[in-house]
Amino acid sequence: MAAKDPRGQGVELLSALTHAPSSIHPSLSASHTALQSALDENMELAKHLQELEARLAHKRGATQAQLLGAHALERSWLAKQADMDAVLTPFAPASLYQQLATGVNEQEQVCQALEESFLEGDCDGVPASEREVSEWVRRYRDARKLHYLRQERRERWDEGRVGGWR
Repeated sequence: MAAKDPRGQGVELLSALTHAPSSIHPSLSASHTALQSALDENMELAKHLQELEARLAHKRGATQAQLLGAHALERSWLAKQADMDAVLTPFAPASLYQQLATGVNEQEQVCQALEESFLEGDCDGVPASEREVSEWVRRYRDARKLHYLRQERRERWDEGRVGGWR
């Protein structure tokens, strides 16, 4: 067995005498009381902080879940918007203008084809009857009218007289 240090026992005795309720100095008792109340207050604050930490962790988790949900909704919306844009592309101003320009060119070709067919004639030197000529004139006028209408629409568009597109 190891021998005990005699000085360690003396310090313990002195500490016991100094802090004994019957022999304690009043200033030391007041500081003990203040320390004890500060310790109790710190313990209460620590408990309160732990409760706040738990609530914060719960709120943080709920917020994270809502954020993930919002991101999922955003991705879903972007996909639906892309689908909508794809469906509406034929009705976009650029596409409509392209269709109009193509229609003007096609109608010009139809009119030229009608002119060529009339000039070439398909009766092998036999003049066309009045009925055939009047039928051809009617078809040619209708084709030319459609060509001029489309051409006028394109000119209006080019001049910026088509509202809501630009």
